[in-house]
Amino acid sequence: MESYAGGMAKESYHHGDLRRALLAEAAAVIAEDGTAALSLRDLARRAGVSHAAPTHHFGDKKGLLTALAAEGFDRLATDLLAARAATGSLLELGVAYVRFATTHRAHFEVMWRPDLYHADDPALVAARGRSGDALYAGVTELPDGAGAAADARESGLAAWSLAHGFATLWLSGSLPDLPGLPDDAARAVLRHLGPDGPPAPAS
Repeated sequence: MESYAGGMAKESYHHGDLRRALLAEAAAVIAEDGTAALSLRDLARRAGVSHAAPTHHFGDKKGLLTALAAEGFDRLATDLLAARAATGSLLELGVAYVRFATTHRAHFEVMWRPDLYHADDPALVAARGRSGDALYAGVTELPDGAGAAADARESGLAAWSLAHGFATLWLSGSLPDLPGLPDDAARAVLRHLGPDGPPAPAS
């Protein structure tokens, strides 16, 4: 983002652009220093806007983190749906989950910390529901019936647990001996999910 000396308000922001810019700056702070380092005043300084701007958009720090978590769930849903449409593979759905975690680290850190945000916020609830639907759809469509209604919850939870656990271990630096990129390492581990889902749809 272009910097502005002296912390002067950036006049060229449109309403939606400023909100997106503040969320991007918040994600950068969290990725660098964690959620504890985030403050609305510092966020305004980094974005080059008035101190009141973040408060106007988000109310307080918890409101900001609510918006960041909702944005994360929306992006995760988009990535999972794209992986499912492109591959029809449960394995690749898991890899897409890990890829999201490693490329959107700040969002991933906040999304699974409901103590940091307003968990009952309607936009967040809707986004979280979309990401959950995208994840569980990959299980319910397994061709061998493993994702049938009676087992869908348990099968989906097992798949999510493996992908989420791998992503968390990778991000914490607990897997230093695994070679290559996280996608490749995840793909090798996630093969233990079992059946790889339906074949990719014919073009």
